Amino acid sequence: MVVEGTVTSSIENDSSVGNVETSAANSPLTGAGVLLDGTAGRQAAEDTTSTTEHGSSSSQELSVYADRMVKLKGILSGETPIHLALQFLYGRNRSDLLTLKTIKQSVEMRNSVCHSATIYANALMHAGTTVDTFLRENLDWLSRATNWAKFSATAGLGVIHRGHLQQGRSLMAPYLPQNGGSGGGSPYSEGGALYALGLIHANHGEGIKQFLLESLRNTNNEVIQHGACLGLGLAALGTADEEVYEDIKSVLYTDSAVAGEAAGIAMGLLMVGTASEKAGEMLAYAHDTQHEKIIRGLAIGIALVVYGREEEADTLIEQMTRDQDPILRYGGMYALALAYRGTANNSAIRRLLHFAVSDVSDDVRRAAVLALGFVLCSEPEQTPRIVSLLSESYNAHVRYGAALAVGISCAGSGSSEAVSLLEPLTSDAVDFVRQGALMSMAMVLMQTTEARDPHVGTFRRQLEKIVLDKHEDTMSKMGAILAYGILDAGGRNVSIMLQSRTGHDRAMAVVGMAIFTQFWYWYPLIYFISLSFAPTAFIGLNHELKMPKFEFISDIRPSIFSYPPPTAPPSTSSNIKLPMAVLSTSARAKARAKKEVDSKASAGKPLPREVNTNLSSDSSGSTEGTEKDLTTTTRDGDAMEVDTGPEKKATNAEPSSEVLSNPARVVPLQEKYIKFPEGCRFAPVKKTPSGFVMLRDLDPLEPVELVSTNAPSTGLPSSNVGATVPANSMPVDDEPAPPEPFVYVP
Repeated sequence: MVVEGTVTSSIENDSSVGNVETSAANSPLTGAGVLLDGTAGRQAAEDTTSTTEHGSSSSQELSVYADRMVKLKGILSGETPIHLALQFLYGRNRSDLLTLKTIKQSVEMRNSVCHSATIYANALMHAGTTVDTFLRENLDWLSRATNWAKFSATAGLGVIHRGHLQQGRSLMAPYLPQNGGSGGGSPYSEGGALYALGLIHANHGEGIKQFLLESLRNTNNEVIQHGACLGLGLAALGTADEEVYEDIKSVLYTDSAVAGEAAGIAMGLLMVGTASEKAGEMLAYAHDTQHEKIIRGLAIGIALVVYGREEEADTLIEQMTRDQDPILRYGGMYALALAYRGTANNSAIRRLLHFAVSDVSDDVRRAAVLALGFVLCSEPEQTPRIVSLLSESYNAHVRYGAALAVGISCAGSGSSEAVSLLEPLTSDAVDFVRQGALMSMAMVLMQTTEARDPHVGTFRRQLEKIVLDKHEDTMSKMGAILAYGILDAGGRNVSIMLQSRTGHDRAMAVVGMAIFTQFWYWYPLIYFISLSFAPTAFIGLNHELKMPKFEFISDIRPSIFSYPPPTAPPSTSSNIKLPMAVLSTSARAKARAKKEVDSKASAGKPLPREVNTNLSSDSSGSTEGTEKDLTTTTRDGDAMEVDTGPEKKATNAEPSSEVLSNPARVVPLQEKYIKFPEGCRFAPVKKTPSGFVMLRDLDPLEPVELVSTNAPSTGLPSSNVGATVPANSMPVDDEPAPPEPFVYVP
């Protein structure tokens, strides 16, 4: 019972505790509890407010952080620089369409080589500008392209629209295979369109890689496979993507000569600079196959794999250069060139010179000399001296290699030594040597004006003479047409740069130039030279990566670095004076005029000095001219006595400096003359005279006026016009205003 009572009492106590807690809610202390709760509530409300404010400030910080990360990602991925360069090239395009028109009219319809060369030249002239006016205006002429010429014509759109990453696929849509397979159109235009996609997205192909892979997998046509392999190699440049590699290798193993050549090059592009063991696998297959095209594609691919590896690549290079197959020895020369690019390595130069004079294959000797241009691209002043004797070789292939070596190494430098070496080669007895010399001269003289080097004007006149000469060899005429394209590349706003301004190698540029030189065997590879183009621009950016309006000074005469003058249209009247028939009536009229003059002179009336001079000239001159002189002299009277020479000279005196506005074209040799005026609102963070220049705003409280960007049009093609170009071409200039209305009164 005691136990039970204890338990009961404990239970009751527990219940009473519960009752106390329940009644406590109704006790007089409840008010104090409420007051305490209110104080806690206000404190909690204050804490909540501060938390909200802190949350809003932290959210603002997060948004700022996210915005900065987006900008940083755009810079590191390359999308922001590409977009800004695209705007600059579009807005500053100065390509001369009249030059292209002259070339087109001078090319014979039956000459497919020169027809294709004109298409290549147009693509290079408008590289990255998105301006395809010439193609739109000559659709009938362009439609004459057939087979591989049609492939090249379509692929040229990739060079023109290079960097148009967002709309690249839309621009090429009319020509691309539909649903990943054949679109029922020409396989040449479809293959060219896939190649064009690779050129547009070169080294930035994440968004287009999957489409190119599907197109490669869903076709058995070797032409489409050729274009898809080149496009994939460009889009996935240097990524070493295993999936892409296996798909390209499966195309290689079909042993198709056309598709296999592109597959070999694409494998090298994919694995560029990795020194992968896959190079041994490629070399083994090159020994197994019988197709020269495949062996050559693999040889170049292996050279790309060892890019920049120097001594690490020596074993593979030794194996290739001792091979019995001259094509693989040819690849060994390129492996030496790319492994030691820009190093000026004495051992590499010595080995190349040895092969240049001792190998039994002309192709190997030509490649060995040409490779010197890549090894010496960091010291261009040395190249003319080293290859000067080779440029006088009895072997035409060695002379051709010497010409291209100088062009590659001294591109954009305007070097007088390079010009002196190339000048005699432009008149060589062998047509393909002239071709190489003309193209190399164009590389050296890119963005050089006649005011700085008189050779520029002479060279342009020489190109015009070769293009217009109907008896000129096709090879040299093709070289002259391509030289026009290189000379005025990118709307005259780009130059070939194999090294950055800080002295580092531009891998994509070197790779593009190396594959460009393979046009000797395969013309569509000419487009790879566009990878080596770099805009010569000053683009000032504020902290928001926008272009503010401001001006800076080029402290040198404007003509030294100005754009070349546009080609003058041909005059309607001929300037050649034809011999004029002298009639008896003319002779009598002349005698009568002379008699009148003599009678006036005898009467004591002085004649103007000009009349006496005219009369004392050769008596066989026409009476018409004499009468005209007399009439003009007497009509003008004293006006002809005024000497306006010094006045004109004072008026037309060229200023010693020029004011440029952001963004502006600044060529490499002009950089040392760039100055920022005193009192300028924007100052560069780092003293960089060109490229992308970050600016510090010295008056941040004032509103900033930004440069109005003329973004390229992004309209979609309306129809597929044969195998030519989309109908959505980018406008060059606004259309002129229509003439004023008038009333015709008979």
